[in-house]
Amino acid sequence: MKRPLTLEDLDLPVGKKTRLYRLFYKYGPGGGKLMVLPIDQGLEHGPRDFFVNPDSANPEFQLRLALEGGFSAIAFQVGLAEKYLRTFAGKVPLILKINGKTEIPPDDEAFSPCNASVEDAVRLGADAVGYTCYVGSPRQDEDFIQFGRVRREAERAGLPVIMWAYPRGKHMEQKGGRDSFYAVDYAARIAQELGADVVKVNIPKFNEEKRALYPKPYNELKLTATEMLEHVVASAGRTLVIISGGSKRGDEALFDDVRTCLEAGVAGFIFGRNFWQRRFGEALEVAGRITKMLQETAGRATVEKSVAGVR
Repeated sequence: MKRPLTLEDLDLPVGKKTRLYRLFYKYGPGGGKLMVLPIDQGLEHGPRDFFVNPDSANPEFQLRLALEGGFSAIAFQVGLAEKYLRTFAGKVPLILKINGKTEIPPDDEAFSPCNASVEDAVRLGADAVGYTCYVGSPRQDEDFIQFGRVRREAERAGLPVIMWAYPRGKHMEQKGGRDSFYAVDYAARIAQELGADVVKVNIPKFNEEKRALYPKPYNELKLTATEMLEHVVASAGRTLVIISGGSKRGDEALFDDVRTCLEAGVAGFIFGRNFWQRRFGEALEVAGRITKMLQETAGRATVEKSVAGVR
C-alpha cells in the first residue's frame, strides 16, 4: 500500500500549517488523522434529523460529545458557534461552515450561498473554514467564483479551507448520479484544482443499472471499493481527503467502511449522524472504537515511514 499523504508532504503557509497541525496532531486521534463532528444538518435538513434522539437538538449535546469523545473539531454554522461555543472555547476546535442551504428547493440547480465570512471564522477562533461546493450543478460557475473569494480571504488570514465537494444537479444525475465513482473522483480533483487544503467526499458506489450512464472509461472499470477510494485519494493529489459518514447505519457496516477507507489512505472522517443520532454513552463507545482504528493506522504509517527512511 502506498504511504498515505500527510501534512508533512504539503507546502503550506505557516498559518495554515499551524492550524492543520493542531487539528491533525494536537486534538482528536492525533498522528496525522482527523475526526470531525459536523452539526450543519439542522440547516441542511431541518429538525427531522434530531427526532431519533431528541437530546441531539441541543448543540451542547454535540459539543459534549466532541469534547469527551476526543474529536479533532466540531463543524458549526455561524449562529450555533456564536450561541453555544463559549463554554467550550479552546477545548473543542472549531471549523466554521460559512455557506449552506436548506433541502426545500430541489437539487436540480443546487447552490450554497455564503452566510458567514472568513472574518467571522477568525473572530470566533476557528482553526479552519468549511465550504460546500456543488460539483456539476448548473450554477457551478457562481459556486467557483464564490469559492475563489473565500479561498483568497482564507489565504490572507492563514486559515485552511475544507471543501465539502458534493456532486449535485440534473446534469450529474444524467451521468450516473452523485455517488458514482465518476462523480466522486471528479469532485476530489476539482477540490485540488480550486485550491482546497482538505476535501470531504462521500464513499463512491458502483451501480450496475447505471453503468451505461457513466462517462468513459468509468463505464468500463471494474474496481473494488478500496481501489475506487485509492483513485479518489490520488485524484485529490496534495489535498487531504476525509470521508463523509452520511446517514446513520449499523455498527459493523460503519466499521467496515472505516477499514476500507483507511486501507485506501484517507486522512480521516467527518461523521455526524452516525454519532449524535445515538444515545450519549453509545456514541462515546463508537467514537472510541473508530479513534482506536485511526490511531492504529497512524502508528503503522509512522513505522513504515521510519523503515523506508532507514532503507
